[in-house]
Amino acid sequence: MSPRYWLRWLLEQGTPRYALRFQARRGDPFAQLVGSTSGLYDPYPHIEELRGRGRLYKGPVGWATADYELTRAALRDSRFGIFGAHNVQLPGPLTKLIRAAELPPNPVEPPSMLVIDPPEHTRLRKSVSAAFTPRAIGRLRERIESVTAELLHALPEDGSADLIEDYAAQVPIAIIAEMLGFPQESRKQFLAWGDAASPLLDFGIAWRTWRAAATAMINMDGYLDEHIARLRREPGDDILSSLVIAGDLDDRELKATASLLMGAGFETTVNLIGNGVVQLLAHPEQLARLRTEPELWPQTVEEVLRFDAPVQSTARTALCDTELGGVTLHKGSVVVLSLAGANRDPKMFENPDRFDITRSNAKDHLTFSSGIHTCLGASLARMEAGYALRALFDRFPELALSGTPERRPLYTLHGYARLPVNLGRRATATV
Repeated sequence: MSPRYWLRWLLEQGTPRYALRFQARRGDPFAQLVGSTSGLYDPYPHIEELRGRGRLYKGPVGWATADYELTRAALRDSRFGIFGAHNVQLPGPLTKLIRAAELPPNPVEPPSMLVIDPPEHTRLRKSVSAAFTPRAIGRLRERIESVTAELLHALPEDGSADLIEDYAAQVPIAIIAEMLGFPQESRKQFLAWGDAASPLLDFGIAWRTWRAAATAMINMDGYLDEHIARLRREPGDDILSSLVIAGDLDDRELKATASLLMGAGFETTVNLIGNGVVQLLAHPEQLARLRTEPELWPQTVEEVLRFDAPVQSTARTALCDTELGGVTLHKGSVVVLSLAGANRDPKMFENPDRFDITRSNAKDHLTFSSGIHTCLGASLARMEAGYALRALFDRFPELALSGTPERRPLYTLHGYARLPVNLGRRATATV
């Protein structure tokens, strides 16, 4: 890979990586949260230390908050825009270096609607919103049930499995692949590309990790070129075909949208399923209650989303001089919003560090963001995870961990890379 890509990594990822590590060693709570090993694997003590520094914390690396009210306000306030590496103000020569190492369309750079503001965000979101209406999501229920049944049947009887590789990752990739018109035989390749590219959603990643992600995006870009050309000749009834036929988006926008839908449609759900399995096994009394009160499964999914958020944080930048929590923020100020911290704010959630599947306001969590950037696929993720978790525990009532779950080495995306289990005896029926 060309040296210019290394220079781009150094500017966008390497410098923040080393700055965070330096500040973490000096005891800064935000830097310890996002720049230390302990923050990676157990972020919640660091989040509470950050909360103890005030509703809006100003540290040596910027502003941050774990306050529910302030986080929700910033997410919903039009005076705050999306922040990403693409809109960091750098001297002209450095900007030219980054542009010389341009990556293919991906979820974390424009024109991805994840990282743009209105009016462009409004236009792109409108183009795909029809695929995520309640009616459209409802039509996917039968397919989710059949995919889940197939995967459960394929798991070994009375044996061991990695629930991430063999189950949690397979459910969402099957559904999103069908929504984008990808052939079934492409799933394995997309899983590999997605696993390599997902660290781009993080910050301060290592050069080797960034290089692997960039390579995956370059390879996927070539595939998408061929796939979009094929859909123009032979469109299907999938969402990407409808976007191609409509002709409202150019090829770069089509590819950015496809990569975002694939990433967002996969990452949140696989983490949600894995986190749900771990929490339920850690709280057997609540799992026992679900066996007698299965109507609590939707509430359980919300509590998993709140208690162990699959997406831990996001960031916003002030588009003008504005005020947040009584503090004046100048134009260009960046605020990191701890979604996981907001979800455990004691002013919003009683006994927030307790996992409680009967929590009445669990659905008020901010894991799916809020405002105009609320996750389009939130209802789909809830449906997929809810059915996948219930069916798993119904089919394997003796399911137990057979080793230590291995966390993914990402700060923003909070889930498991491996989840070794002993399946136990297989029940004769599922939901």
